[in-house]
Amino acid sequence: MDTSRLKRFAQYARRYLREQVTTKLGVVLAENSAARRENTEAIHKLTENIEVSGKEQVIEQVAYTWFNRFCALRFMDSNRYTSIGVISPAEGQFQPEILAEAKMGHIDEDMVSAQIQGQIFDLLSGTAPSPDAQGEAYRLLIVAVCNYYYEVMRYLFERIDDYTELLMPDDLLSGNSILAYTREAMTPENCQSVEVIGWLYQFYISEKKDEVFAALKKNKKITSENIPAATQLFTPNWIVRYLVENSLGRLWMLNRPQSRLFEQMDYSVSQTHEVQ
Repeated sequence: MDTSRLKRFAQYARRYLREQVTTKLGVVLAENSAARRENTEAIHKLTENIEVSGKEQVIEQVAYTWFNRFCALRFMDSNRYTSIGVISPAEGQFQPEILAEAKMGHIDEDMVSAQIQGQIFDLLSGTAPSPDAQGEAYRLLIVAVCNYYYEVMRYLFERIDDYTELLMPDDLLSGNSILAYTREAMTPENCQSVEVIGWLYQFYISEKKDEVFAALKKNKKITSENIPAATQLFTPNWIVRYLVENSLGRLWMLNRPQSRLFEQMDYSVSQTHEVQ
């Protein structure tokens, strides 16, 4: 596994996503923003969370939320746990497969509600005016997919709050997008092992951890939001396997009930013991 590439990507991703979320935060909280007019409830919840946790903590939380989802979706694409590529293009193509299929009029009805499908088709057909119709349609697809997987993989996918969607990065389709770098780092070879998830988390948090320990040397106390970074150590293989086998593994078995992969899932709750 090319851990040096994963480290460069994860550290870059945190900085990039934090910048993106910070920029979007300023836009949506502007006095006369479209978000304030059209997403009143989401803005109210966002401002409440900022008051309780602080602006920096909200930015960190949202940035990691998107990093986590993008990486999980790429891992699933690479291992064909999904019927269609959400982050990845089909062979010989450039756009994510799910968007390419939507442009041809094909959207999975189980994943995407009829209402969201209508919005996507309106954007792609030009019926709904937008400065970035394809980008907006793709963002709707990603949110719908994430919320769909919440039902079967709550270990990896929490339901996306409205304000988290508002703070989603804009550029997801260009060659310089965060998803392009995700695909470049999470190669099919790197995604052959579930340990890639543990490595990515460790590298993502590494710069924050260094900041916390540098502050400790200056006799600054560790605040509650910095505890995860301060206590984060190498993620043991069994923890990574537990998370993956009880989330992605469960999805695999639901879609392929005849598969014997389950026999290799030593850390699956169903394999080890019944939870009382």
